[in-house]
Amino acid sequence: MSGHDLFLGFYIFALASFVGYQVIGKVPALLHTPLMSGTNAISGISLVGSLVAAGSNHAMASKLMGFVAVICATINVVGGFMITDRMLRMFKKRGPGGDDK
Repeated sequence: MSGHDLFLGFYIFALASFVGYQVIGKVPALLHTPLMSGTNAISGISLVGSLVAAGSNHAMASKLMGFVAVICATINVVGGFMITDRMLRMFKKRGPGGDDK
């Protein structure tokens, strides 16, 4: 991998991070929960891709970046499931005495 390819990869990563932050920052707080639960499948796909990158037979820097991507994607998937569960609990009927059983 040449220095130009590495620079291009970092440039694309930085640009995607900036655009993603800008897009999510414009979403109203009321829509964050449905947005998170709706994008959980995409996070799962990125987790599979990051596992492939981490397990590939390339340079150590690629493996390290793949490992970091696995960590980030796993946090995203687990957080998405936790938020979805919390959202679904809001719609359950309350048990006797007003508790959430």
